[in-house]
Amino acid sequence: MFFDHKPARAGPQEDLANLRITDARLGDTLSVSGAAPDFSDIDFTVDRYNQYEAGTRRWKELSGSWRDLRVYVEVHSEDTIEVLGNFDGRNLTLDELGLSEDDLAQMDERQNPADFFDYDNKFWLYRFSREVGVFGTGATTGRGFYAWQFQEQGGKRFLSVRKFEGQPFAASIWVKIEPSDITVFRGA
Repeated sequence: MFFDHKPARAGPQEDLANLRITDARLGDTLSVSGAAPDFSDIDFTVDRYNQYEAGTRRWKELSGSWRDLRVYVEVHSEDTIEVLGNFDGRNLTLDELGLSEDDLAQMDERQNPADFFDYDNKFWLYRFSREVGVFGTGATTGRGFYAWQFQEQGGKRFLSVRKFEGQPFAASIWVKIEPSDITVFRGA
């Protein structure tokens, strides 16, 4: 019968007061508590959203502008939620790190977590190197690059070296962030 139609049930309402970083999407505003060099908050609207994959691992990167800098938050949410932020806008070269392409090739071949190098009076411990695919929002095909990941000995910082085909090596420093230090405000 035409009149027996029951209205479709709406899905559960999103709790906008308690959004987590894993809920963040394009258009949302993120506030990272105390992450600026002067310990103020870093607030930005997500205008870029990329998904990454390396083997069976997948994670996302949210990016926006803050104080004329491009800032990034990387969210890994497989077993536990791990968040890394890149807020200084710097890209380092291999020369600045005191590394060569051959050094990276040897570390990649050995895959030895005991490998390290010295930069900025800190030891950076080799964690992994592998091919990574990156997919922009709505893209069905992605781009690939090779990545090396290092962790500061005794610290919360990570150093990522990336090599896209036909481009120079680029390195950046990321800092570990507690997921609870990030507030997500849903965009329109």
